[in-house]
Amino acid sequence: MFLPKEIPNVKVPPIKCQGIKTKLVNFIATNISWSGRGRWIEPFLGSGVVLFNIAPERALVSDTNVHIINFYKQVQKGNITPEVVREYLTDAGEQLLLRGEDYYYEVRERFNRGGDALDFLFLSRACFNGVMRFNKQGEFNVPFCKKPDRFRPAYITKIVNQVKWIAEIMRNRDWVFEACDWRETLSKCTEDDFVYLDPPYIGRHTDYYNSWTEDDAEELAKIARELPCGFALSMWKENKYRHNLHLETYWSGNCVRTFSHFYHVGSTEDLRNGMIEALAIKPGFEVEDFPNSRAETRNSR
Repeated sequence: MFLPKEIPNVKVPPIKCQGIKTKLVNFIATNISWSGRGRWIEPFLGSGVVLFNIAPERALVSDTNVHIINFYKQVQKGNITPEVVREYLTDAGEQLLLRGEDYYYEVRERFNRGGDALDFLFLSRACFNGVMRFNKQGEFNVPFCKKPDRFRPAYITKIVNQVKWIAEIMRNRDWVFEACDWRETLSKCTEDDFVYLDPPYIGRHTDYYNSWTEDDAEELAKIARELPCGFALSMWKENKYRHNLHLETYWSGNCVRTFSHFYHVGSTEDLRNGMIEALAIKPGFEVEDFPNSRAETRNSR
């Protein structure tokens, strides 16, 4: 069996975006049962943190954000290397320190014209609060983080090491990256595959490239029920303000595992809130009583 497995040292990939599942990777990996004979399929790749840490031999992954897919394809092809990243960020960091926000907005404008993958990396690490957001014209529109000294040598080395790590993970693995709609990706599933679903959260502002409607969410639940293979869905379950009725309505009948953690939406203690995340797993693909798991387990009604 490929899964379940413990991932005690979860690493973070070089592209940052909201909703990253760093805290949930080990929870996901220890609650799924999968042989590994087919492909690991992700139609909502995002940062790629789950993919890179689980590291299957074969994978089909996609996202509608063409810039995320392009960046990882360039690393996979060897066009973006740790050495290239160090040189680029060193030069860009010097310009940012010298010219401040004027340089940031110059790079942002250049990226919106040409979509360069290294400019995308720079913006994802120099923008405000690591937010990834595009306007209706498909232009990156997040403001500057107001830190001209952002790219100090230690920070550059951290990013370079992240690029080195993902390049090593991808080497000799059969991974396919595609920029496409999630429906197209799911149409390619076979019975030996396993699908991990991490769609945008309904009712929370998580739009980082395009919209995600209630109709989309309902359609995803319907298509998932008809998949020939196993699947697991990540979705928020509840916080102190409300419950996620969509999860209860459209994903009932699956095994639901939960994981509690805190998240920050501001700089003060009163803005730290508890969140219960859910992992809805197709029956027959859940793990029973995996060692060291602290997750609450229940079947949805």
